[in-house]
Amino acid sequence: MISSRYLPALFIAGLLLTQLLGGCASAPRSVPPYTGTMYGSRVPATQRPYRVGRTCYYPLPSAQGFVQVGYASWYGKKFHGRYTANGERYNMYEFTAAHRTLPMNTRVLVQNLRNGKSVVVRINDRGPFVKNRIIDLSYAAARRIGLVGPGTAKVRVVALAEGRYSGGKICYKKHPNLKKGRFYLQVGAFENRSNAYRLRDRLARIYPDVRVFVCTLRNRVFYRVQLYASDDYDRARDIEARMERRGFKEAFLVAR
Repeated sequence: MISSRYLPALFIAGLLLTQLLGGCASAPRSVPPYTGTMYGSRVPATQRPYRVGRTCYYPLPSAQGFVQVGYASWYGKKFHGRYTANGERYNMYEFTAAHRTLPMNTRVLVQNLRNGKSVVVRINDRGPFVKNRIIDLSYAAARRIGLVGPGTAKVRVVALAEGRYSGGKICYKKHPNLKKGRFYLQVGAFENRSNAYRLRDRLARIYPDVRVFVCTLRNRVFYRVQLYASDDYDRARDIEARMERRGFKEAFLVAR
């Protein structure tokens, strides 16, 4: 638990993060263009960090242990036939979805917590780029769980299996425990190294495992400040919510 005597420092740091990484209220669906091939040996660009507006997103290396609760939306005719982030053409009548960080071709169960209806979809696109939305469903998937009329609904997203292309088709690998993993909470990404380590030192007074990871995005170096949250997803989500209340509005979980 965060002691109240550290709140002023954390609040100031939170304001700095908001300025650096503030998300857009609305943003284009497109991400940096797909540069891989669907069935070839090249690695899709969708596993690389990407930027939308002023916010950087870091695709998860694995979907193991991934469970998420939040609001879902859907997209349909306007995008029908356009290319998705993994190079496919979007088909509003197939059971697919867009997610900001899950690996492409991950199969997930989406349950509408309002009516209990559920659907299984495959991730083949990136989005939605709004803080209070966690997944964009295809028209067919949204219709299956009663989402088309309301437009949005609170859902639970559970990763069922990861998929990869092999021999021209998608092969899936199931995980034994979907709620266990190594979960870190990213609380900031800075271009200024000193700012990153200053925040790390403040958080290290409270949390025993706070690290700075360096990444390069479009020839720019970023210092990502991440703290170890938990091996249990639900516990990690509790810490994420607590940090958001402390002013870290852009904090999000990363599985390692």
